[in-house]
Formats: sequence, C-alpha cells, structure tokens
Amino acid sequence: MRKTVLVFTALIAASTAMWAFFPHKSSENRAVAASLGPPLTGWMQNFTPADPVEPAQKLEVLEKDGKILSLDKFRGKLVLVNFWATWCAPCIREMPSLAKLHKLRGGKNFTVLALSQDFKEWAAVNPFLEKHKLGDLPIYVDRKSATGRKLKVIGLPTSVLLSRDGKVLGQLKGIAEWDTPEALALIDYYSQLGSNR
Repeated sequence: MRKTVLVFTALIAASTAMWAFFPHKSSENRAVAASLGPPLTGWMQNFTPADPVEPAQKLEVLEKDGKILSLDKFRGKLVLVNFWATWCAPCIREMPSLAKLHKLRGGKNFTVLALSQDFKEWAAVNPFLEKHKLGDLPIYVDRKSATGRKLKVIGLPTSVLLSRDGKVLGQLKGIAEWDTPEALALIDYYSQLGSNR
C-alpha cells in the first residue's frame, strides 16, 4: 500500500511539472511549426513554396485610368497576385473566392491583386466587371503580360504570393478556392512569419 501511495505521488508530481513546462514551450512550438513550412492541404496542396525565397523584379500594372502603378506601392503587405483573363473559365470560377478572401483578410497587412491578361486590356475587363460584380477586389491589367513573364507565369489561373518586402514566397498554378479554411490558414501562416522570409 505504501509503495502504491509513493508511486501515485510521484506521478502527480511528474504531471504537475509537465503542465508547468508546456506554457513556456508554446512560443517554441510555434517556431517549430513555422520551420516545418506552410500548411499545404486541400486546395492549397498545389501551392509550391519558393526555395530559395528571392526578390521579385520591378513589377508594374495598368490602372483603370491608364496610369502605370508599381507594385512597390504595396510594400509592407503580404500580396496575393492572381493572374486571370476574361476568357478563362477556371479564372472566372475562382474570382468570387478571391473577392471573399480579400474581404476576409484584406487590410493594412494583406491584399489580393487580380491582374488581367487580356490583350484588349480595360476594354475587355470593364464589361466583365459590370457583369460579375466582384465587390472591392483590386483589379488591374498586366499590360503585355510583362508582370506575368517576370514572375514566370505559364498558365491561367496562377497565383503568386509576395512577402511584405517584395520577395516571391511561392506560387499556385491552376484553380483554387481561396476562401476555404486551408487557404486562410496558408495566408495566416505567411502573415505570422512577417517579412523576414
């Protein structure tokens, strides 16, 4: 009986020590999870993290008023750059989820930029926008696909994730549902990493 009491007391002491240890390890556990890489499940399983992470070249797009806009304007934000076209059926299917992602996560730390690859530029994009009502999704034209070429975009749709300091974090080729839990988890993962990546 005495041995049983001693063993039981030792187990309680060990358990207490273990629980006291866990709170101090939580920040270390987050660091370990971050080092394992982004969550790549469901729609995000086709996301390919960049290795190594390198700065993007100078990227420019065409605004609705005809002015050229440098993507340097978005420095300080995590940016999901989506390449699409009005004639691309998978792109059209994907766009409502991009608009929802922008609504859910867009703000001072993150934005979605949808870059049209249409040769007719705004002449093609404006009627499309009137028809599809995509809310406040930031849409621009990638004149002559210059930005797409610099980011090595081959097919549509393709989405490229840029860090707060303009580095290419990774790319997803093909369609994805960007308002799903796995997509939000991917964006949150890179948001929490900050700009040192």
